[in-house]
Amino acid sequence: MPYLNAFHLVLALTCGYALIRGCSDERWVAVTCLVASLATRLTISPLHQRYSGVEIGVFLVDLATFAAFTFVALRTQRFWPLWIAGLQLTTVMAHILKAIDTSLFPIAYAAAGRLWSYPILLILVVGTWRNRRRLLRQERATAA
Repeated sequence: MPYLNAFHLVLALTCGYALIRGCSDERWVAVTCLVASLATRLTISPLHQRYSGVEIGVFLVDLATFAAFTFVALRTQRFWPLWIAGLQLTTVMAHILKAIDTSLFPIAYAAAGRLWSYPILLILVVGTWRNRRRLLRQERATAA
């Protein structure tokens, strides 16, 4: 499963960057991503039945992740956490759609549930980088 190894590499690099260079918002999101990824691996069904029905464990993990991202989005002055919470909401909706229409193909359900992981990580990197730049500009302005 090379895609899984690639995702874990991207996850580690992204979250590592956010944990080292980010402030509290970036760190909250990074820790949430790491914990959610681990919890998903622990709760997902065995491979032979994966995504054939609603993945209840994964749904609960995604719902908790959405709540954590929403918490960050509501308490920050930054805009990027709102994008992350919105993308996570689409992941939660994939589970709800599978519950409504059980004939939804497992591959479509899996893709809808996984699709937004990479954009979420990309937004985290951009948010961390922009916040770091903003802080450096503020430091230079106060030093001058």
